[in-house]
Amino acid sequence: MSHKAWMKTVPTENCDVLMTFPDTTDDHTLLWLLNHIRLGIPELIVQVRHHKHTRVYAFFVTATYESLLRGADEIGLRKPVKAEFGGGMRSFSCEEDYIYENIENEIGFFTSQERQNIIRYWLENLRAKQGESLHNIHFLEGQPISECGTCWHLLAPGGTRWHCHGIWWHPQRILKRLMKSWVQAVCEAQPLDDICDYFGVKIAMYFAWLGFYTSAMVYPAVFGSILYTFTNSDQTSQDISCVVFALFNVIWATLFLEEWKRRGAEFAYKWGTLDTPAESIEEPRPQFRGMKRISPVTSAEEFYYPPWKRLLFQSLVSLPVCLACLCLVFLLMLGCFQLQELVLSIPELPRILRFLPKIILAVIVTACDELYKKVALWL
Repeated sequence: MSHKAWMKTVPTENCDVLMTFPDTTDDHTLLWLLNHIRLGIPELIVQVRHHKHTRVYAFFVTATYESLLRGADEIGLRKPVKAEFGGGMRSFSCEEDYIYENIENEIGFFTSQERQNIIRYWLENLRAKQGESLHNIHFLEGQPISECGTCWHLLAPGGTRWHCHGIWWHPQRILKRLMKSWVQAVCEAQPLDDICDYFGVKIAMYFAWLGFYTSAMVYPAVFGSILYTFTNSDQTSQDISCVVFALFNVIWATLFLEEWKRRGAEFAYKWGTLDTPAESIEEPRPQFRGMKRISPVTSAEEFYYPPWKRLLFQSLVSLPVCLACLCLVFLLMLGCFQLQELVLSIPELPRILRFLPKIILAVIVTACDELYKKVALWL
């Protein structure tokens, strides 16, 4: 069943994450996951819904305001500070919650994206304990039960994997406002602050760059059109125009990069990501495996994977596989070029057959793309 159908069928504002399950999922597995969420993440509020026509189950997941505050403290969510306490952005702390702007507003303090980030953090860190099993499938200690993103993966009977789709909830009233001020707007500035509040800094920064890049492309487009209009048809004039346009592009590209550095820094400062923590102290992705140890950087318990093991795998597995894939692509492409020369050397062939090597090359590229996606995921 489509996610949009779920939104229309069971409308509710009291939901941040929607998890839908295939109709083949047995009740024992659903109860097992529900029990793990409720015991492992007591901060979450989970409502179980069932669609009578498709027999699909869904979990509507949210949390109380107090729980979200504790979650913001746990992940170090950066929030604006009141002017009388120095202003700027600071990682949230429950002990000093009174210093943050709009803390009294339970509805407006967290944006939709921030609520979902906190819940996603909890779900990603829901891990199995030692000796835990489901349908005779034994989990490794610390193995993530849920892998957030577009879907959750659970081990089903027989060792196969099935998918539980997880989508981030999009309230219709906010979507309608963005549709009017952003999607349907013509020749108007993008509502970047609204985009940041709803989708997060990464999405807002991407569209900020896209808008800046699109506007900056006007200059080479106009200059190139003028140059093309006044260029004569002789070779000397065309060569001079090419040199002039190349020099213009070098200057334009330099100015474009420098201006974007300034613009990007302004947005980063405004949205509180200018001095984000280094990657070395960020939480590892939930799929990361290793033995537990005390981190020499943060003095907290973490999963550690020895660098020599990673280097060994890269040298003996990753590198040979990548080289083999490159050689395969090169040989297939070379074969298509040879076939193209052979076809062109036979004048009696119908004209439509002259495109056959190009069609074969396109099919090969598409097939290799799908194959290499699986290889990359395995690596």
